Amino acid sequence: MTSEMHPNPIYRDAPTAQSLDFAAERGFGTLSANGETLPLTAHVPFALTPATGTATLHLMRSNPLARACTAPMPARLSVTGPDSYISPDWYEMDHQVPTWNYVAVQLDGTLHPLPDTELRAVLDDLSDMFEQRLLPKPPWTADKMPADTLARLMRMIVPFRFSVERVESTWKLGQNKPAENREAAAQQVRAYGIGQETALLAALMLGAG
Repeated sequence: MTSEMHPNPIYRDAPTAQSLDFAAERGFGTLSANGETLPLTAHVPFALTPATGTATLHLMRSNPLARACTAPMPARLSVTGPDSYISPDWYEMDHQVPTWNYVAVQLDGTLHPLPDTELRAVLDDLSDMFEQRLLPKPPWTADKMPADTLARLMRMIVPFRFSVERVESTWKLGQNKPAENREAAAQQVRAYGIGQETALLAALMLGAG
């Protein structure tokens, strides 16, 4: 697999810790590994601990990636953030062209299959991570499920650990523009942005530079 990070280094100077924290907060990405003819991919929630650079996750037992990973194998976890189309007019500068601002974090490392005995802990850690963000709602736990139903569902999935070995990221937020022009574009992104989580992207653009 080859890197697809932005070639302009001005967009790739975010500290590793910042990118790991961002990926951990998102908790969802695309896991991929080399297959015989095409990449094997799966879209997965994960629980990442930035301090250790390790993430836990699970896959359907029938997933081709799960079937291929019978021993530790190289893999990539790609995490995308907010994004939006940027109209050339929004920067209030001459000679601009259409572009797209976005955040993307790419984690390369090793995917390790875990024994089934660790599955319940992986599931509990993952659900607890997200449930804690919903407070004051009482957190959901697997104990609320009938034991036989939980056991049946758990037979369908397998646990994994992903060890991060390299972090690359793109934070394309208009850093190459004067602050006043970047701020003008950010206001337009907040009001008219075309993409995902445009309000968050606008806030990041305001804080860039």
